Amino acid sequence: MAETTASKAPEKRKKKRRTPDSFIILVVCLIAVAVATVIVSLFTSKVTGATFADVVTAPVLGFADAMQVCVFVLVLGGFLAMVNKTGALDAGVATLVRALKGRELVLIPILMLLFGICGSTYGMLEETVPFYILLAATMYAAGFDTLTGALVVLLGAGAGCIGSTVNPFSVGVATAALTDLGIAVDQGLIIGFGLVLFVIAEAISIFFVMRYAKKVMADKGSTFMSLQEQEEAEKEYGQMEEDAENPSFSAVLSGKQKIVLVLFALTFVVMIVGFVPWQNFGIDLFMLGGSADDPSGAWSAFLTGTPLGSWYFNEATAWFLLMAIVIGILARLSGKDIVGTFLGGCAEMVSVALVIALARSVAVIMSETALDTFILENAANALAGVPAFIFAPATFLFYFVLSFAIPSSSGMATLAMPIMGPLSDGLGFSPEVMVMIYVAAHGVVAIITPMNGAVLAGLALAKVQYATMLKAVMKVIVVTSLACVVVLTAAMLLI
Repeated sequence: MAETTASKAPEKRKKKRRTPDSFIILVVCLIAVAVATVIVSLFTSKVTGATFADVVTAPVLGFADAMQVCVFVLVLGGFLAMVNKTGALDAGVATLVRALKGRELVLIPILMLLFGICGSTYGMLEETVPFYILLAATMYAAGFDTLTGALVVLLGAGAGCIGSTVNPFSVGVATAALTDLGIAVDQGLIIGFGLVLFVIAEAISIFFVMRYAKKVMADKGSTFMSLQEQEEAEKEYGQMEEDAENPSFSAVLSGKQKIVLVLFALTFVVMIVGFVPWQNFGIDLFMLGGSADDPSGAWSAFLTGTPLGSWYFNEATAWFLLMAIVIGILARLSGKDIVGTFLGGCAEMVSVALVIALARSVAVIMSETALDTFILENAANALAGVPAFIFAPATFLFYFVLSFAIPSSSGMATLAMPIMGPLSDGLGFSPEVMVMIYVAAHGVVAIITPMNGAVLAGLALAKVQYATMLKAVMKVIVVTSLACVVVLTAAMLLI
């Protein structure tokens, strides 16, 4: 009896370990930033100290600012619930895993490269939320853990953003800001630097994820996930793993379920096509019949009123809502069942949507008190006159820190480039390298900042806590950051 009690003691202690809830982390960040604004306001009139009312209303304003994303997440929940009602997703994942038996690791580099290309070309990161639940299910059924699935999405797309080439939300906004200031920018150089960083960041990320996945497959005890997280993942995705190990389960995949899976895949493909800014690449296929003045006349605008390539979350939400209804009808559900299933799925996503809204509240406080501008101006003054080998890493560090407060890549570029661009140009440094320093630093932070509500939302779907994710990716972040600093400092010295 003593031996049994002793053997159970470590497990009991481990179960008591709980990671901080995402809401608690974000509230602490919000209060910390508010306190910082009050302290800074005592020494300068350029910053207004946040009041109690500012703190209370910031989450509400954050929700208003993130409304499109929040509604998309709710509708996504309804869509996934409709698909799950048919049993098609469980059957499809199990069938895929059995088909890859012994070759499951092949999925990781292929999927990470696909996510990376999307990240590099159009900044796909917030838009990855739907893929977390899909990859968590697939990787769990394949014998890994849900964290592996989350890392495939997060690091795959995140590394792509670090190596952005033609990303309109970071590279595009930054170069446009410099051009408006009369600073010439060579787009070819930016694409070249972006490709180098893309290869480096993706290679590092794929290496780390594959190494972790191998360890988990060989020994479930090597997972970074706590017992609490593992139990939640088992409750959510355990049936898929059982189905994947059951050879007779393939017979359950009916013709109707196959059609549902095709529609499921089509929904995601159309969403991706809709988000990619094709016209920036000189591809006008989806604008045929329309024009810049009248885009609604384009043939591809019949779905949402906006042509493919110009979509944002409103259009994606409408598309997922439509496909949820189509799948419900195809499954021959009654009107009452369709509504009930959809609303049930939305209800499961309410906490995820609120996390996104709360994450935006910190940026609201920073902007309304002008703390972000104050930090930016003082950092620029501190960097004036330093040599290139100091300027490049110091600028990377500056963007790294500021990106925690400004998670929006376009918002960061709009705020920072009018200040940092002239400074860099006045010192005789390459504006192209300056742009890529901002892109790389902001891309690294986008992976780990709690202010990125989309990341927290995706982790919640994968049943992974924020602290667990941080522990898992910290080596990747450090190695990738150092590699980017070395490459960009060398570029600053040579060009």
